Amino acid sequence: GGRTYQFVDGLWDHPHRPNWGAGFGGQAVHTVLPDPRDPAAVLVAMSTGGVYRTFDGGASWAPSNSGIKAYFNPENQFPEYGQCVHKVARDAGDPDRLYAQNHHGVYRSDDAGASWQSIADGLPTDFGFAMIAHPHRSGVIYNFPIESDGRRFPPELRCRVYRSEDAGSTWTALSDGLPDEPFYPTVLRDAMCADDADPAGIYFGTRSGEVYASRDEGESWHQVAAHLPDILSVRAALV
Repeated sequence: GGRTYQFVDGLWDHPHRPNWGAGFGGQAVHTVLPDPRDPAAVLVAMSTGGVYRTFDGGASWAPSNSGIKAYFNPENQFPEYGQCVHKVARDAGDPDRLYAQNHHGVYRSDDAGASWQSIADGLPTDFGFAMIAHPHRSGVIYNFPIESDGRRFPPELRCRVYRSEDAGSTWTALSDGLPDEPFYPTVLRDAMCADDADPAGIYFGTRSGEVYASRDEGESWHQVAAHLPDILSVRAALV
């Protein structure tokens, strides 16, 4: 795949498009999740547009944001669309289960995005950018919370990755090997990832140019790179 591409007019010409806003980084479709069971079914997520799904290969799209709150819109906090989604990940064992980090809000869907429920309890803040699912353990997800809006740094200035092993019902802070001193950098939406090893390796990069890695699914960490430019994306592969 990937030799040829076709423009997706159905999303570009969507009647909602004139009302999609623009976040600090501008409009962006940042998440594209094909359904592994149906090549015509795809979920996308966009900043200040929300989650949309197609079941006909992109010819038509419908918003899928039921239960997702738009804190920045006090007059209509649960709109049909327009929520600022930061990242969506699909569960390793259940294709209908999705996890979302929003601009204020951490959510899970158990019905392929038709509805969402908050799973932010147990996290120090519901703001952040990164959300990844374990590559082969169902219900295991990772998140890097940060303070909201004007304060883009971790809560209490502590560098901590949070892991849930029960699909977001409970969360555990993971910090062994991470910096103990006050930590200010942000981890962006594509700057956290996992490899396919067993146990899985977990990685994240910061806006101050450090990369941290865990060989044991987050139990312990070590720095693998420093003094890099602003890290926008981290990807890992087994060789």
